[in-house]
Amino acid sequence: MRVLQLIPTLDQSGAEKQLMLLATGLPRPECDVRVCCLTRGGAYQAELERAGIPVTVLGKRFRFDPVCLWRLRRLLREWSPDILQTWLFAGNAYGRLAAGSKPRFPIVVSERCVDSWKAGWQFRVDRFLVSRTTRLIANSQSVAAFYRTQGFPPERMVVIPNGVQLPREAPDRATVRRELQIPAHLPVVCFAGRLARQKRVDDLIWAFELIRATRSDVLFLVAGDGPERARLEEFAGGLGLEHHVRFLGHRADVGRILAASDLFWLASDFEGMSNSVMEAMSYGLPVVASDIPPNRELVVMGETGYLVPVGDRAAFTQFADRLLFDPPLARQMGEAGRERIATGFGVERMVQAHLDLYRMLSPTREPGGTSQPCGTSEPCAA
Repeated sequence: MRVLQLIPTLDQSGAEKQLMLLATGLPRPECDVRVCCLTRGGAYQAELERAGIPVTVLGKRFRFDPVCLWRLRRLLREWSPDILQTWLFAGNAYGRLAAGSKPRFPIVVSERCVDSWKAGWQFRVDRFLVSRTTRLIANSQSVAAFYRTQGFPPERMVVIPNGVQLPREAPDRATVRRELQIPAHLPVVCFAGRLARQKRVDDLIWAFELIRATRSDVLFLVAGDGPERARLEEFAGGLGLEHHVRFLGHRADVGRILAASDLFWLASDFEGMSNSVMEAMSYGLPVVASDIPPNRELVVMGETGYLVPVGDRAAFTQFADRLLFDPPLARQMGEAGRERIATGFGVERMVQAHLDLYRMLSPTREPGGTSQPCGTSEPCAA
């Protein structure tokens, strides 16, 4: 079964990591996997190639690049996949456009977020291409519900949650703290993710300032980069927190930051299924997160952490103070969170769910190796 995965880049971000985990986890020789990037490779390219998975980069230069579209059409024609899975808006659009109005193979579209950021023209493109879509994979019930409101047929949707690799052996906390020059006794809150407006990191800085008003022995680590970084650094400096809020930039070793921390924060307006929350839980950290539907699918209120109204800085402060200064409670919630990830969100479950879907949708192959035409209004029988 030839499976082509199409994505804009292989940058070190959430969807790209899920693609890498899926592609490297699919069983060989049953699945012959290939990855195609529209614009460029990235951090996960080497990992894919080490696993023997070829990566093709098409070199897209513009929002709509007809040369890139032509290259993709040629790749689809020459390689003739049994399944095309596309990721993120550009991958989803280019993949379905290149396949034509009557695709000869099933097209599986991956939507990873409650995409309220999309412009009207992007939703129109999505709706225009529904007829070429065999299945839409949402990574949470919230994402599925969002795309139902956009007119996608619910009978052609499937929810497959993100998969997380539990750390086989967590980094030594004391060693990491020495490297980061963090005193062993200091309580540490952390955030990891893209520094964009949707993450509302300024709310977290405000909440941290409220904690600092009564307790001096606490530190806030911010791991990540993005368009808001300079503004957030200036904001923290204006509050006199330049020595208490550390901006670590993009980190390839987020697991080490989590191992050195005591609590994870996420204040986002919207998400799909937060990889950063799942990774924090896999490291045994309790989580305080905004009370939005995707976070409710991960954080069990009062068991693995707390959910607070979006923008409620005082609530972030209240629950952080409770957990940072009650280590037994934090440990109990952290262990419950790790168990929740281990039993419900493992990589193996995610890979198997995709494999089951591929098997159901894969078209029959004729002796010459070409696929029979596959309609998109009904699933293709294996």
